[in-house]
Amino acid sequence: MQLYDLQEKDLKYIWHPCSQMKDYEDFPPIIIERGEGAYIFDTLGKRYIDAVSSWWVNLFGHCNKRINKAVKKQLDSLEHVIFANFSHKPAIELAEKIVEITPKGLNKVFFADNGSSAVEVALKLSFQYHQQTENCEKKRFVALSDAYHGETLGALAVGGLDLYSKIYKPLMMNTIKVPGPDCYRCKYGKEYTTCEAECFCEMEEVLAKKHKEICAVIIEPMVQAAAGMKIYSAQYLIKLKEMCSAYNIHLIADEIAVGFGRTGKMFACEHGGISPDIMCLSKGLTAGYMPLSLVVTTEKIYNAFYIDYIELKAFMHSHSYTGNPLACAAALESLKIFKDDDVLNTNREKSELIRKLTEPLAHSHPYVGEFRQIGMIAALELVENKAEKKGFDWKQRVGYNIYKIALRKGLLLRPLGNVLYFMPPYVVGKKDIEDIVNGTFDAINEYFG
Repeated sequence: MQLYDLQEKDLKYIWHPCSQMKDYEDFPPIIIERGEGAYIFDTLGKRYIDAVSSWWVNLFGHCNKRINKAVKKQLDSLEHVIFANFSHKPAIELAEKIVEITPKGLNKVFFADNGSSAVEVALKLSFQYHQQTENCEKKRFVALSDAYHGETLGALAVGGLDLYSKIYKPLMMNTIKVPGPDCYRCKYGKEYTTCEAECFCEMEEVLAKKHKEICAVIIEPMVQAAAGMKIYSAQYLIKLKEMCSAYNIHLIADEIAVGFGRTGKMFACEHGGISPDIMCLSKGLTAGYMPLSLVVTTEKIYNAFYIDYIELKAFMHSHSYTGNPLACAAALESLKIFKDDDVLNTNREKSELIRKLTEPLAHSHPYVGEFRQIGMIAALELVENKAEKKGFDWKQRVGYNIYKIALRKGLLLRPLGNVLYFMPPYVVGKKDIEDIVNGTFDAINEYFG
């Protein structure tokens, strides 16, 4: 089938996510035929560097031989089985490994099948816990402005980006929103690498006043990803954990995007040396191979549900594909690669190369307001006026237009408004990193002329 025929059929039948489908009239979908390492190849043989890990999920490259082998081996023995009253070795081994590597105190693992579902599970766990432990007045959640936690209704309710949630507000629960850290435009004039999270005072005030009605605070540790890779101080996490513990409020760490080495540590919470009450994991969990998510929590929360079934204190939440063996096999092999290849240390060298190549270009460019980076996450915020930190009007679609130029050059970026970012697979080499950085600035320069 010819490329045009595939594109025509695609647009006849498929409704693509996070897209204005009218855009496809003059920018039809690129049909990808195969992947290898940090690259994907379309049906015409054109190669693209996957600089965003295909929505942040791919850790060890497309069609990784080790993970391919592990999934194929599992396929020959068990593809899926009901997870209520049944279990299987891959799920048991994965839960054991996750408890070993997550922060201390997280020792019970609940399986779900995507990031939004994990957030829903975390919210429900916290709410039901308080209802069952004589804290019935605790019925609300606190979240940050500009937060993103998924796109189911509960997840949207604790999000803070109107692009995703505004139209659904009549359907959503009433969440308490606190202004999130904005280190690029910090009103205290601080840098996130050296500040003491002075902006935490706003969260402190809310928790002090309303702690009796708050179940949990949910946060993306260290990086508000969909908000534009907004990086903030680890001191914020430390202060938040201390207050949550003091007021019997659960701290939910949404590590879906930032877990598994993205920030330079296995989990972003480690930057603050904290252990949340509930941690949500997905995306890189299976290295991008299969849908899977985990909610990891404490013995204390688990025990609140451990009672005679007739009292209806069980956690009545399930997914048809809970604990899927194929996904568990992919996740297990991914964790083995982390250990065998000393991935976190190797990534430090790669992240430093990204910084060395990008920082000088960013500082000298008239339309790059800030270059920010933590580990293998790097971002360029494009601005109309660098001195005033004035951003472009969203209707100009600056990021989107640069994205289209970059694709012509064989580079897959996926801008967040007018923020371009790099979150490449960990298998990128020096030449790949050079091509990502140079290709991005070539596209920026072409757009601005």
